[in-house]
Order: sequence, then structure tokens, then C-alpha cells
Amino acid sequence: MTPPADAAHADARRQGLSVGVATGVYGVSFGALGVAAGLDVWQTMALSLLLFTGGSQFAFIGIIGSGGNPVTAVATSTLLGIRNGLYGLQLARVLRLRGWRRAAAAHLTIDESTAVALAQEGTPAQRTGFWAAGLGVFTFWNLATLVGALVGNAIGDPRTWGLDAAAAAAFIGLIWPRLRDRTGRVTAALAAAVALISFVPTPAGVPVLLAATAAVVVGLVEAAPSRARDIEQPDGDLL
Repeated sequence: MTPPADAAHADARRQGLSVGVATGVYGVSFGALGVAAGLDVWQTMALSLLLFTGGSQFAFIGIIGSGGNPVTAVATSTLLGIRNGLYGLQLARVLRLRGWRRAAAAHLTIDESTAVALAQEGTPAQRTGFWAAGLGVFTFWNLATLVGALVGNAIGDPRTWGLDAAAAAAFIGLIWPRLRDRTGRVTAALAAAVALISFVPTPAGVPVLLAATAAVVVGLVEAAPSRARDIEQPDGDLL
């Protein structure tokens, strides 16, 4: 049964906020690692504000911190961020935005905002979930980055507190209900298989990109019959 509209929006906002907190807290780790890698507070904050995709940020400072070539750091970071463009293909039909709103949505299109949006029933609730998660993660991630950059390593390794698992646990909690239908199970199984097969022989970031591509392909294949029916049975309204 589809929940009432108000309840659906409330659930979407609640999920978005919880994911925002869980993911954002781990930004403390990024802030501390950014300063440890040789960046100052403002440079570290700029990465979270402008790049704003955790995996790409960690890849960038990891390479810089180990003395790697900045060009390699940018290339690896960019490769990891390409998956957000694939998410955008799926979210474009949900959000249907133009102008500056479209640009803002593109900046907030990350793993978490996509997962929260697609976990909802109905387009209005999906839009609410997207903005709640996107803005929630953006706010808490940047605040936590600032805290981490200011206190540095004084907080110790965030993994000691289990903060590295918080975001992953929230993400799994969102994905789990989607495994009840055939499409969700096929998508998860295919993406996992592709990631595992490509993990060893490909550079960092490629397995994630390939798994995301596989998920998008499944979605497009599943959606094809309904699009065909829409074309064959146009609306009866005539000018």
C-alpha cells in the first residue's frame, strides 16, 4: 500500500536527515586527513564545498599526502566522480529541473542523495528525499570537515569510534528494502559481481564506475517496455 502523501514526504525527509548525519560525521576524518596531507584549513574546506564527493576527496588527498603527482590525484579523483554523472541520468527524469536549480541538483547528486531518492515511492517523495539527503549531507559533511581540519589528529583515528561504518550502514539500510523486488535483486547481484570481478585488474575507481554502469543498464532495460507502451498509447487530449 502506498503511504499518504504527507507521510511519504515526512519519511523521505527523515531518511534524508539520518543519512546526512551518518555520512556527514565522517567528514571529520576527511578534515583531519586533509590537514595531515599538507593542505591548510581553507584548502581542505574548498575540497568539501566544491568537489563534494567523499570518495573523490579521499582519493585526492591520499595521493597528495603520499607525495604523488597532482595530475594523478586529479585524474583518480575525477574517475571516481564519474559515477555521479550516471546517477544524474536516472535522477533527471525524477527532478525535471532547469536553470540554477538543475546546477544545484547536479552538485548534490551523490551516492546518498540518489539512494534516498530512489528508495521512495512516487515522484514527489523521491524529490523530497533527494533534496533532504543532498542538503543534509552537504551541511553536515562541511561542518564536520571544518571540525576535523581545526582539531587535526587530536580526535584520533575515526575508525576507532566506528565512524567509517556509519555511512555504509545507513546506505545499506536504504538499499535493503529495494531487494524485495526482482529488479532490485538483479541490479544488486549484477553490480556486486561486476565490482568483484574488476576489483583486482583495474585502477582505483573503475570497479565503482563499472558497477554503477551495470545498475543503470538494468534500470534502462527494465524501463524500456513501459516507455514503449507510453509511445503506443498517447494521451487522448487533442488540440
